[in-house]
Amino acid sequence: MSQSVTAERPSPGGHRAGLVPSVQQDGPCPLPPKAGGTCWPVTAGGNHCHRVPHGLPRTPTLRPPGTHRPRTVAGTMKILTCPTHLQRLEGILRKSLPLALPVFGAVLNINRGNPGNFEVLVDKWPEFSAVLARPSGEVPVNDGYWNTQAAFYRDLGAYRALLETPGCLRWDAAFTLIGLQDGVTTVSQDLAGRKGVELDIVEYYSYWHPDPSTMPEPRPAPGVRVGSLSPSHVDLLNDTWPYGGNARSRRYLAKILGRFPQVCLQDSSGQPIAWVLTDHFGTGTHSYTLPEQRRQGHMQVALTVAAQRAHARGFPTFGHTALGNRPMQQLQELLGHQRLPGVCSYILHNPGLHRDGP
Repeated sequence: MSQSVTAERPSPGGHRAGLVPSVQQDGPCPLPPKAGGTCWPVTAGGNHCHRVPHGLPRTPTLRPPGTHRPRTVAGTMKILTCPTHLQRLEGILRKSLPLALPVFGAVLNINRGNPGNFEVLVDKWPEFSAVLARPSGEVPVNDGYWNTQAAFYRDLGAYRALLETPGCLRWDAAFTLIGLQDGVTTVSQDLAGRKGVELDIVEYYSYWHPDPSTMPEPRPAPGVRVGSLSPSHVDLLNDTWPYGGNARSRRYLAKILGRFPQVCLQDSSGQPIAWVLTDHFGTGTHSYTLPEQRRQGHMQVALTVAAQRAHARGFPTFGHTALGNRPMQQLQELLGHQRLPGVCSYILHNPGLHRDGP
């Protein structure tokens, strides 16, 4: 059954001015079906569900049990909520690796309990040309950490159409868009320039390992063991993260620490000395070794354990490394990671909002 829901229309001042009934969902309708297992049709505008408007014939539309229709955003993008569709999307994206890595990782998480509370949009189904993975539900307008989204597209035209689709991106809020494909920065700069939106762009080299099962067995140094981080370590993570140091980054790190896998090496007293986190997209992130513990092979062990565990869960092993971080680049190449062509762009939209507030 299709279900009428609403998409937000932001006001010029950045506050929500109202709701636009322009989204249809492919999941089962929350209201009980009519007698006999039938449901009333939804009109083209998506304004009626289980209610027949005046002037329409009161004839129910029979639909096979379990049938889902992707819900539509502004008539061009569809939010996939049907488990069968999401499983099919996972298989399609797997064939488009490594360029689809961030979106693929998000879909994997969605299909395995959705710990990050994400959703995916496509321009059409099943022959899509663009996909967007984004947080579902309400996100603060000044939180560019949690409001991070990833896109995969087949051509620049599809990517541009994705960004211009009303309801897909909130141009009045701070959000980060990840892109592995050529031209993502140029298109974002063009659209943001026309909308008067400021951008802050950081580029990274992306590495992925095609077969972590071939990685050498990790051997921790004497007195060092493989453990895990706890919520009590959030302040340590926030203080050592180059992009942290504020209340929003702390909340973000606390969330991914509690929802996604991580690896930590501990000394003989149980204190963390090196770690690797994972985010919504399955990306290895915030890989760090305490300065006094460096050059002892700890990060090599942490990366290897993280890769092997991800591989065992069916997740890819990949991450993004700063262009000037040659030691980490060399380490990943030593472990068999392959550097992808070009760069990965992290495009923060409205960085002024991201810097405002707690």
